[in-house]
Amino acid sequence: MNCHITATGFARFGRRPEPLVELAAEAAGEALAGLGRKPVDFLVVGNMLSGAINGTENLVSRVANQVGLETAAGLRVEAASASGAAAFHAAVQAVEGGGFERVLVVAVEKMTDRPTAEVSSALAHSLHPSEQVVGATMPALAALVTQRYTQRYPTDPEVFDQVSVAARAASTRNPAAQFRAAVTGPEVRASRVVADPLHLLHCSAISDGAVAVVVERGEGPARVAGLGQAFEALALVDRSDLTTFGATRSAAERAFSSSGGSRKDVGVVEVHDAFSPFLLIDLEDLGFDAPGTASRRYSGDSVPDSLSVNPSGGILGRGHPVGASGLAGIAEVARQLRGEAGTTQLDPRPQFGLAHSIGGLASHNFVTLLGRAVG
Repeated sequence: MNCHITATGFARFGRRPEPLVELAAEAAGEALAGLGRKPVDFLVVGNMLSGAINGTENLVSRVANQVGLETAAGLRVEAASASGAAAFHAAVQAVEGGGFERVLVVAVEKMTDRPTAEVSSALAHSLHPSEQVVGATMPALAALVTQRYTQRYPTDPEVFDQVSVAARAASTRNPAAQFRAAVTGPEVRASRVVADPLHLLHCSAISDGAVAVVVERGEGPARVAGLGQAFEALALVDRSDLTTFGATRSAAERAFSSSGGSRKDVGVVEVHDAFSPFLLIDLEDLGFDAPGTASRRYSGDSVPDSLSVNPSGGILGRGHPVGASGLAGIAEVARQLRGEAGTTQLDPRPQFGLAHSIGGLASHNFVTLLGRAVG
């Protein structure tokens, strides 16, 4: 692919007083600041819930007006909690198609000013109607997946606690993260049960925030190396195996196939850990660990690679403004490759990175590979 990420921007995740469009503009402004007079000719906005909980439609026009891009073309993209990743993929395709030179991608969500029950109901609209009608929620279905996973692969519950501990430890170093304080394993275990076996600190938090990246034609230190996306049955009951997300496996194979790279080239991953057990499933589905073995990374066992997992804190540590999270992972990987990750920067700087995003309850998943030239 002949395009790369030239700039990134974040509007800090957490409880923010600013309205939706102002958050988008904050992230966009940071990304655009380094471009000088280079014109942006296309705008892609990723968002899940602006109409459902913010009463805001025509979002791409509002963002264009706020950041002064009225002369550009644009579109809005929605793919549930993978909306940010989907927006990025749409931007890359716009550049690769030859019609645009430079695209601003913005992903944003505003959630904390609404009651939790209202947000949970809105999120559940991405589930199958048969699941909605019985009152299923994301945590409830995630708990079912976790129960099936631990039945098939007996896992010490403390492993899930340590996943959350690691996420919060990483997010203490990330100035854009919602959570800046570490937690201990006993604190995770003592948090209230949300849906057995998931406790509160095994689950991502409702959040506000925005992310922006600029995608430009040509080569650069965070070039787009491969893209993949795939679907799986919307209803859990229609899936043959709940211990794996088939859409992730297919998306990963497509991304690696289009990149010409391999898993051993990857030095950093940002994966969709909306629930602690999902991080283990993600690493296995992406091919970095064999089925049932990712727990060793969090149980003190020896791991035969130097892969850095979610150095930003991931969704558990950074927060989960759903429409923005998919682009956040991509931006974090780009910053690592460009040497711009600041207090979370890895040493040595990775040559190749992967960002993974889940839409809905893993019914529409995305994998993005970024690489940089050696030397």
